[in-house]
Amino acid sequence: MNRLLIINPGSTSTKISVFDEDRCLFTEGVFHDAPELLRYPTTNDQMPFRTQVILDILGKHGIDISSINVWVGRGGCAYSQKSGVMEIDKRLVDDTAADKGGSDHPAKLGVMLAYQFCTQYGGKMYTLNPTNVDELCDYARITGIRGLYRRAQTHVLNQKAVAKIHAKTIGRSYESCSFIVCHIDGGITITAHKNGRMIDSTEGAGGDGPFSPTRLGSIPVMELANYADTHSTEELRAMCSRSGGFVSHFGTSNAETVHRQMEAGDRKATTIWNAMVYQICKSIGAMAAVLEGNVDAIVLTGGLVRYQDIIYAIETRCSFIAPVASYPGEVEQEELAGAVLDVLNGRDKAFRYTGKPVFSGFDWD
Repeated sequence: MNRLLIINPGSTSTKISVFDEDRCLFTEGVFHDAPELLRYPTTNDQMPFRTQVILDILGKHGIDISSINVWVGRGGCAYSQKSGVMEIDKRLVDDTAADKGGSDHPAKLGVMLAYQFCTQYGGKMYTLNPTNVDELCDYARITGIRGLYRRAQTHVLNQKAVAKIHAKTIGRSYESCSFIVCHIDGGITITAHKNGRMIDSTEGAGGDGPFSPTRLGSIPVMELANYADTHSTEELRAMCSRSGGFVSHFGTSNAETVHRQMEAGDRKATTIWNAMVYQICKSIGAMAAVLEGNVDAIVLTGGLVRYQDIIYAIETRCSFIAPVASYPGEVEQEELAGAVLDVLNGRDKAFRYTGKPVFSGFDWD
């Protein structure tokens, strides 16, 4: 029997699940407020902390870690790859730890933790749809600086899973639909999905798109350059994925805290919360243009979609584009387990990490 440990580190949480084949024994997540994680200078430095969180959860549920024989970790930060199930090997882990893909996101720790545990206890190890799956169209890559390109960096795992679910609810295949999918949580990404491919997206962990509980979002370059005169490069990098957004404004990444302040009538909390939603709507409009107005649905997913005011605001500003469908939370654990079980049971095949990016420039570079 296959017993799977699903490891899903996020910008504000660590979530794990244990499956016996397709039966979920439990799923549990632990919230980490920003000050807790900012004690660690880099994401890689969080490894011992996240390891202990996982061991504590397994102990709580009476699971002997040596009984696990399949290790599945969320991934990202290595060189970009195609979508699908990928075997975890040392080259992938080394490139992930070194941020060869040019970004630093806590999702990377899933691959690194799976490798650490598998090396110690044995078994097989896989990842699925890391944050840097690259399906961008060429127009989405170009910037106004020669040789500098926008990267594919988004919530691929949950976005694709939820898009497939919604396509099924409307009697279509994911590959036949055009969706704008919005992952709204500690990080926020807005992506244009066309015929099963993510052809354009905001780069949430790269300082692009709406700000979020942990991320700074898009900022005019000259304003950021002026800010950089009195702040270190390390500080700016951290604000892209760990200490921007709500953390900068309120000292916390806890959206519940900020939302309660807004409900109590706090002017600052109300303005900043609504500005975040306003920026989400702007990005939805941009992706509608990418899809030439042919949008089958605007699909909302992620932890913050539990707040009805976010759904209402997006419906108010964006329902003229397409119907708005809401899927609060995420289905990443089930997607990771199901896809890997398909491989283990011969219904699908896993591929190997190539060590080369999907895109490395144009022939005129």
